[in-house]
Amino acid sequence: MRHAKSRYQLNRFTSWRKATLISLVKSLLIYQRIKTTKIKARAVKPWIDRLISLAKDNNLSARRQAYKILGNHRLVSLLFNDIAPRFKENLGGFTRILNLRARRGDNAQMALLELTVIKKTEKKKPKKEKEVKPVEEKKPQVSPELPEKPPVAQKPSKKFFGGLRKIFKKERDSL
Repeated sequence: MRHAKSRYQLNRFTSWRKATLISLVKSLLIYQRIKTTKIKARAVKPWIDRLISLAKDNNLSARRQAYKILGNHRLVSLLFNDIAPRFKENLGGFTRILNLRARRGDNAQMALLELTVIKKTEKKKPKKEKEVKPVEEKKPQVSPELPEKPPVAQKPSKKFFGGLRKIFKKERDSL
């Protein structure tokens, strides 16, 4: 019996559940906002809080512990160099869960899991194009006119024998 064993099972065995949660953690670090089910979001939240708390320490031991979870050096450097400095004054509450509508197919309660401080990407302003002066159009050189050939009238093809004649042409078969 499972008395007093409080954990989000997610209908998965241990390694599958761990892989699912790590995948969600990686996605959240990359995109800073993910759409998932409410239960998965609640299961991932402690993992993210733990990783950001590790990243705030910013020492070698913390980096190794984060790498043990993430398994990717680029994600570790993103966490330590980009995400953790945003939360240096915060002691907790690094993520928030916003409820969304239920999913249409199975009526699962959906949620938006996001970091509380999201880095805003500045939109690049399109450069103003320089006004292009209209170029004088050059007239193409007129070549001497060639006499037009009269259109070749096509003869109606004979159904079966016409096809055989195309296959066995004398010009092509002769040497």
